[in-house]
Amino acid sequence: MDQKGYILTGMTPALSWIKKGTENVNLMMKILEDLTPLNRVICSSDYDKTIDYLQDIHPFKVIEYSSRDEYNGWVIPPKWDVKEAKIIKDGKVIYDGQWHPLAVIAMSAAFRGKVDLAELKRHLHYDHRYDDSLTFHFRQQFRSWDRTWGFCVPKTFYDNLTEGEYEIIIETEEDEGVLKILEFTHQGTLDESIVICANLDHPGVANDGLAGVVAGIELIRRLSGKKTKYTYKLVLAQGIIGSEYYLGKENVEERNKILECVCLWMVGSRTGLALQESRGACSNIEHTMARTMNDRGIAFRRGEFESIIINDEYIWEAYGIPTCSLSRFPYPEYHSSRDNVSIMSEECLEETVRVLEGAVELLEATTLVHKKFEGNICLSNPRYDLYVDPGQVAFGDHPGAEIKKMRLLMDLIPTLNRRKTTRWIAEKTGLSESIVIEYLQKWTDKGLLDLG
Repeated sequence: MDQKGYILTGMTPALSWIKKGTENVNLMMKILEDLTPLNRVICSSDYDKTIDYLQDIHPFKVIEYSSRDEYNGWVIPPKWDVKEAKIIKDGKVIYDGQWHPLAVIAMSAAFRGKVDLAELKRHLHYDHRYDDSLTFHFRQQFRSWDRTWGFCVPKTFYDNLTEGEYEIIIETEEDEGVLKILEFTHQGTLDESIVICANLDHPGVANDGLAGVVAGIELIRRLSGKKTKYTYKLVLAQGIIGSEYYLGKENVEERNKILECVCLWMVGSRTGLALQESRGACSNIEHTMARTMNDRGIAFRRGEFESIIINDEYIWEAYGIPTCSLSRFPYPEYHSSRDNVSIMSEECLEETVRVLEGAVELLEATTLVHKKFEGNICLSNPRYDLYVDPGQVAFGDHPGAEIKKMRLLMDLIPTLNRRKTTRWIAEKTGLSESIVIEYLQKWTDKGLLDLG
């Protein structure tokens, strides 16, 4: 049995710091090359190295949560690093768990002992899609109170194991876990913010998480020095648990300034873009992203909430924040060691950033509507005189398409519980934006709305 390739060590490189001379370097690809090989589990030394690396590139704020801060039943796992991990048979190392970050299951318990083949196989996990790749065993990061030891191995390795005694060595180092999240704020004239969210964890893979990180960083870099109406925040956090702590521990007043969120998932592979709507398709940025792609002839799929992918979106939505996502999911290498820099496309990353840039440009150019009342106004009252009368069918009235759209606009305004753009309202009602603004201005003149 040829074990060559499974006993290599030293896969984690010294980080190549980018501080000078980046003018001729594609920063997105450089970050991917440097950070993909790291064992970026939720709390780990390699995750901390990632934080330091990105702070050297951009002035991020680091938000930290202690493992003592249990929240909503979520428990921050211990800081965990693999020091040694081997499978030995007949005195020979046949598998070194440090040859790839996925080769030891995330948050594996430490173990030293001898086991037979049947017991060993109970602790081995392989990718059922491919014979030669490793799968991502991630669940123990979210259940640190119930852990076992184990390896992820290629199916060919698993299938070629023979009867006998195996010596197992898994030595780990654990310490108090600290959940670290990166945040950068591009302040606009309005405090209302659009959040771009991406996952910074996921050990040893490029597209799943990290590609969204580099696209988000590039967008923020391109906004640098520009005056914007909206505030834009980039939040780089661990999947699910990071978003839960970021939102749950945030000051409510500050959290209420978040207008909406767009999640960037797996945007570097050579697969088509997919726009997943927020729940109820009610975010402004999903509409401007769709319009940007349509205007530029970029092919993409569009689906309702949870119809394409589900990750941190449901966390943000639970806090009342409309959250859409832009992804290239599905892609064949998902949750496997095949998800590496070789499948990353510089062109696809750039296309993603340009879609986001275009969406921001459209957002900045449109008017924001802020409702200043609660409930429903009696619009026929002479004080307001804003009622759109569609007539009554029983009296022989047959309203045309435009009057029906105007009535829809009238009925929509009281339901605007979050700020919306006039372009979003126009798309929802089927009216031109100029007609929408003209009618909304009448509401503004009556002190019922602010347009800005």
